[in-house]
Amino acid sequence: MYEILKKKKLNENVVLMEIYAPDVANKAKAGQFIIFMTDDKGERIPLTIAGSDKERGAVMIIFQAVGCSTKKLAAMNEGDTLRCFTGPLGKPTELEGIKRAAVIGGGVGCAIAYPQAVELKRLGADVDVIVGFRNKDLVILEDEFKAASDNLYVMSDDGSYGEKGLVTDKLKELIEKGSKYDAVIAIGPAIMMKFVSKLTLEYGIKTIVSLNPIMIDGTGMCGGCRVTVGGQVKFACVDGPDFDGHQVDFDELISRGKLYSEQEKAANEHFCRLYGGKING
Repeated sequence: MYEILKKKKLNENVVLMEIYAPDVANKAKAGQFIIFMTDDKGERIPLTIAGSDKERGAVMIIFQAVGCSTKKLAAMNEGDTLRCFTGPLGKPTELEGIKRAAVIGGGVGCAIAYPQAVELKRLGADVDVIVGFRNKDLVILEDEFKAASDNLYVMSDDGSYGEKGLVTDKLKELIEKGSKYDAVIAIGPAIMMKFVSKLTLEYGIKTIVSLNPIMIDGTGMCGGCRVTVGGQVKFACVDGPDFDGHQVDFDELISRGKLYSEQEKAANEHFCRLYGGKING
């Protein structure tokens, strides 16, 4: 069993947890993920590792309580235990040799972008971080990003915090003002990563994106997480989750991400007659 050591709400729907999983903490690297199960009958849900503490054996995850299983996880408290917490899975992000980078996070994707910024700073790179949110109430990890970057730019769709606009607006501005990036790392909604990649393609800047398609086993056997990259089928769990943003078929990725939206809605609304409540409540 894997004990919840810490729980902290970052905003209304986003939760930070530290899980006692010393084997995972000892091996985890930026870009890798875990798969958790809340109980014996729970779904297998992947979450990117947001940080780790080898001495304490703690692994940090940050997630949005949006589906049935993440809502169940969000309802758990410090001292509770998870049935399964498997990892680290996937390939670590290849950051060696990058001297100057722009790390871009969108919404809860900032939780995945954060360890990338931390690792780049550890390796001695100059790091600009651009994070985007719909509004002020959804901003997360601002202080943490300040500590992990040389420059932090916060964007909001409605202008209620930071600068009004999209992350691509700020990225284009910085590039046109002379910022010469070895790489751009973009993590967030697929549509955001798509347009960041389109922009960087114009300037010939290497772009790394982290994909989170539907995933079940996390070992390449089920094929549920297949994505098309450079015209070839890849599996995000074993070939990724990082890929060349200029090669990803984002339209296919976005379409496949909607395949089970009706089933997810039904799971959230299902009333359990045995226990007398919603399945997620």
